[in-house]
Amino acid sequence: MGLGTATALLRQGFHVTGCDIAADARTAFASAGGRSVSSPAELAHCHIVLVVVVNAAQVERVLFGEQGVIRQLMPGSLIMQCATVAPSQARELGERLAAQGMLLLDAPISGGAAKAKSGELSVMASGAPEAFACAQPVLAAMAAKVYPLGDTPGAGSSMKLVNQLLAGVHIATAAEAMALGIRMGLDPEVIFEVITHSAGNSWMFENRVPHILSGDYTPLSAVDIFVKDLNIVHQTGRELALATPIASSALQQFTAASGAGFGREDDSAVIKVYQRLSGITLPDAANDAQGA
Repeated sequence: MGLGTATALLRQGFHVTGCDIAADARTAFASAGGRSVSSPAELAHCHIVLVVVVNAAQVERVLFGEQGVIRQLMPGSLIMQCATVAPSQARELGERLAAQGMLLLDAPISGGAAKAKSGELSVMASGAPEAFACAQPVLAAMAAKVYPLGDTPGAGSSMKLVNQLLAGVHIATAAEAMALGIRMGLDPEVIFEVITHSAGNSWMFENRVPHILSGDYTPLSAVDIFVKDLNIVHQTGRELALATPIASSALQQFTAASGAGFGREDDSAVIKVYQRLSGITLPDAANDAQGA
């Protein structure tokens, strides 16, 4: 999603420097006409930095690590933190940046790589009015919808957690429903046709089940992403003394899929847990030879 967002901003006329430790990502951005570097410390010329990484640990390294960007930036620069992190971590980050004269927009994103590239993401954002004002041109270029959720960091990440709880549960439930239907002898294609025209449908069922039907687990969003995000949901629930039993059940399924070796596959590969446990036959290339 970082590459897609950088490309969308470049297309809208922004002067964008992409930063990635992966050489293939830098090459891809260069082929789109952008400039790229391999270290955050090389971004001293930037006044807005979008951090589109996997987790809080990576956010920490990008900003405050040995090659971090913060010590290179001018006071008043804006950090747009777009990763899914715990709300408590977003609030703490806002305090740390403010102490160094920086602005933070807590701005998790949703929509996947395709919408990132087309500039049609959803952004759940919170931060000071000055942060929103600074970010406005960038938000207009990268997002189809921006949801302003408050004037302090943490609210954006809170809303993203609600989204990730639902997304993870819906994917795990779609996999379980398909496994049940297949085990009962129903044609997987027919299951998809009927459910997508019935009350049991969901956006995730309609979007992810085709991956199962085609046996294509190329990771558009990986199993391990939901291991991370549902763990954050679980931990945040503990902080709030709020039980999240349905999210916890989905977390167990994704954890089982990761433990079985499918962590880097598309999140729809959570269905392979049922193949391992129940011996169902999945369509075509989806079959896991180790579990057969």
